[in-house]
Amino acid sequence: MTANTTPAVTLTPPQGKPNSAVNTSPSKPVKKLVQKPVRKVVKKAVKKAVKKVVKSAAAPKSVPQTVQAKPQQETKAKKPKLVRDSFTFPKDEYQAIGSLKQKALNLKRNAKKSEILRAGLKLLSSLNDKAFLLALTKVPTLATGRPAKS
Repeated sequence: MTANTTPAVTLTPPQGKPNSAVNTSPSKPVKKLVQKPVRKVVKKAVKKAVKKVVKSAAAPKSVPQTVQAKPQQETKAKKPKLVRDSFTFPKDEYQAIGSLKQKALNLKRNAKKSEILRAGLKLLSSLNDKAFLLALTKVPTLATGRPAKS
């Protein structure tokens, strides 16, 4: 047996048609054997079938009302929108944030600057009016804007 022998492909023409209607050349692709109108008909039939399947999948099935209702516990809570801002601090108060971060590390809790500031806001909002005013009077006011370059 030889390794590179290919069997000869011969097609017999259908009964009653001339030999020129069927291409018997094995080197031509099979796609050329099917006439163009037949391919178009098949293509349209496939598209119709796909549309039917998609339409039937999209149509809601009749499900009892008790199954459709979802419990309200499964709804996901929306994440709060985050806002970026910049602040000016006196150097000693800025260093106080660093010391509070170190204190949190000593308590085996890593804390970011923003977490420390947010914790301070929660504490201030929990104060009564008199204590809140007292805390505000202890904080000196600063000039607004960027500090001058030195």
